Amino acid sequence: MKIQNIKINNYGNLKQKEIYLKNNINIIYGKNETGKSTLLNYLKNIFYGISKNKNGKELSDYEKYLPWTGEEFSGKIKYELNNKKIFEIYRDFYKKNPIIFNENLEDISQEFKIDKKDGNQFFYEQTGIDEKTYISTIMSLQQEVVLDSQSQNILIQKLANLAGTGDDKVSYQKAIDRLNKKLIEEVGTARTQDRPLNVIQNRLTILSNDMKTRKETTKNKEILEEEHINLEQKLEQEEQKNNNLNKLNILFNKYLVELEKNNLKNKINNENKEKIKNKIEEKDNLTKNNLKNTEQNNLNKKINYYKYLFIFILLIIFNIFNFIFVKNKILNYCILSLIPIEIIIFTINYLKNRKINNQIKIKNLKNKKIQDELKEKITIIDSQINLLEENIKKLQKEIDEEKQKIILNFNLEKEKILNNEIDFKLEEKDKLEKEIEYSNKKIVEYKLKLNSVEHEENNINNKLEEYISKEEEYENLQEQLNELQEKNKCILVTKSLLEKAYEKMKCNVTPRFTQNLSNIAKTISNGKYKKVVFNQEKGLIVELENGDYIPANRLSIGTIDELYLSLRFSMLDEISEEKMPVILDEAFAYFDDERLKNCLIFLNEKSEEHQIIILTCSNREKQILDSLNIQYNLVEL
Repeated sequence: MKIQNIKINNYGNLKQKEIYLKNNINIIYGKNETGKSTLLNYLKNIFYGISKNKNGKELSDYEKYLPWTGEEFSGKIKYELNNKKIFEIYRDFYKKNPIIFNENLEDISQEFKIDKKDGNQFFYEQTGIDEKTYISTIMSLQQEVVLDSQSQNILIQKLANLAGTGDDKVSYQKAIDRLNKKLIEEVGTARTQDRPLNVIQNRLTILSNDMKTRKETTKNKEILEEEHINLEQKLEQEEQKNNNLNKLNILFNKYLVELEKNNLKNKINNENKEKIKNKIEEKDNLTKNNLKNTEQNNLNKKINYYKYLFIFILLIIFNIFNFIFVKNKILNYCILSLIPIEIIIFTINYLKNRKINNQIKIKNLKNKKIQDELKEKITIIDSQINLLEENIKKLQKEIDEEKQKIILNFNLEKEKILNNEIDFKLEEKDKLEKEIEYSNKKIVEYKLKLNSVEHEENNINNKLEEYISKEEEYENLQEQLNELQEKNKCILVTKSLLEKAYEKMKCNVTPRFTQNLSNIAKTISNGKYKKVVFNQEKGLIVELENGDYIPANRLSIGTIDELYLSLRFSMLDEISEEKMPVILDEAFAYFDDERLKNCLIFLNEKSEEHQIIILTCSNREKQILDSLNIQYNLVEL
């Protein structure tokens, strides 16, 4: 693969830059802070997309290189693959996916797989290199090698990682240690305590013991439910009975009211009878008084008449007797004198009687009138009596009918209400009220028992809910346990696969790496270091000119840097079928001139297959290449 053209519209501090590269060695020169590292980052992100994740950094790449003033955030790159196919990639960094053109400038973006997370996978499909591998092999970042011993050890570790695993960021031993640590911390073993596996197993044991009592609790629940149903049925029956009794009581009261009405009618009937009786007595009294008065008046008249007649006759007889036998003139004269007096008295009496008779006649007329009135009144009374008697008969009939109707309705209603459950007679209202009172007590008793049962049911239901919760917890923990066991299995399988892969790497890949590494190291060091091998315990070991072997961490920083560069080239032929470019950012800062010269000679040889891009702020590379008459392409930022 050869990069032909880089166009940057706006990216970080790089604006409107266009860089043309050649196939062999390219030197991109720029002073510090002119954008060399930004260009290196741009080359990575135009292939793989810019990340918005910080990944432990203060700023993400997106935030770091985003233009401040909101200009266009984009660029383009043109490159040629080994198969001579040319592609142009335009990427707007505000968007996730680039636009991919072929050499005919046809948009072929859809021909490549598009990942939801990482976007279009065109570069991986073309080269087989993912972003991490790109960073660890093709790119050599600024200050990859630092001066302090700690950083030197890190670099040695990277070299060992590359030789042992094919990735400078992956250490076999660290991977094994991390897997063991992961197994202990995230899973646990039979020997550990308070680890996820131990905590879950202990909790499962507790839950299992707790749930053993569930069967008994469930049985108690069934018993209570049955008792609950029985109580509800009894309560329902008692309430129905109570309801019927109350209805019957209402019917009794209604019946009593009707009886009261009937009694009132009887009372009215009796009063009417009494009135009739009084009327008859009044009629009889009037008749009797009238007859008595008439007879008395006639009798008085006769008595007065006979009294005066008797006196008159007596005087005449006495006068005759005196005239015949006594012949006493004085007496005769006296008697005779009495006759006129008697006549006068008789006359007076006659007149008086006449007057009395007239008065009697008048009175008789009045009496007659009174009698007529009485007769009329008696007639009215007789009519009233007849009417009352008819009303009495009618009312009595109605009373009898109403009474029969009340009794019949009462019996029908009672039968309908009680359905022959309770037998009450009309006279047994007190018994009914006592039965209602007893029924009310039974209802209260059933309700209290029902509340007690419901309370016990609630307690049991709460326990059962706890059991359900515990069962869910048990199932969840069992799932977690299964996951942990699966995780444990995966870790063990991973360890096994890693060990097998490592053994295979040692048998197949590592010897080839170390052979290439030895050849490159020999070339770069001008034959000083002829052999580099990888040892699992000591890491990279270098053979000195005298035949002695020393660990790589005892070498100088420059030598370690040489080894690192050598191993990168060894990796290039293994990671991809494409002859990928090598991009070096200030990679020779700690090389002396002699070592740099040897390294540039080596890079010139490699540039036949791999495009070399050197980013530097120094003129040393240019001067040495000029002195060696090596052709290169110079680009100034």
